[in-house]
Amino acid sequence: MQVVNRLAIIDQGVQYLQEMGAEHICKVCIANGGSCCSGCRHLIDGVGCQLRNTSCTAWLCGFQKYVLYEMGLLQEWNDFWDQVPGQGFREDFTPEAVSVDKPLVYHNMQALSIALAADLEELSRRHVGINFIALREKIDKNISQIRLQKYSYKQRKYKRNIQVITKHFRQFKIALAHYRMLAKT
Repeated sequence: MQVVNRLAIIDQGVQYLQEMGAEHICKVCIANGGSCCSGCRHLIDGVGCQLRNTSCTAWLCGFQKYVLYEMGLLQEWNDFWDQVPGQGFREDFTPEAVSVDKPLVYHNMQALSIALAADLEELSRRHVGINFIALREKIDKNISQIRLQKYSYKQRKYKRNIQVITKHFRQFKIALAHYRMLAKT
């Protein structure tokens, strides 16, 4: 067990998201009206977030969650953040020092996030007016349901839903297959 400063926990989360290439996905989403941070009082237009906190760092949009889900790393992410108390919607009540048993292990998934961002960009060109918020929420909901279901036949239903929802993510799936192939060697 390790005692970690609240700000260090936030830094670890931000570093993880940077290693995963989350900014590539965010840029496409924001450009298409799907900013997760829209309406937050800590966000300054053209500048960015002025008060990063544990809950905002721990929260993943459906697209980022999808990358970790496909990589088999979502549980690791959730386990890390489950150790951190005081997370509220856009609020942070986390104590200054937190005991952490499970560290956050960084994984370079830039290529996967870049590929997914390219797929999202392609979707926005082909389907003018696509609702990025609705799409990411569908993905998020189905991935969350897998975790909640105790019966495998119900889990399979949500996994099939994810396959259907993400059928246009061709570049991501190619990058994922390549990543998995390299991981086996």
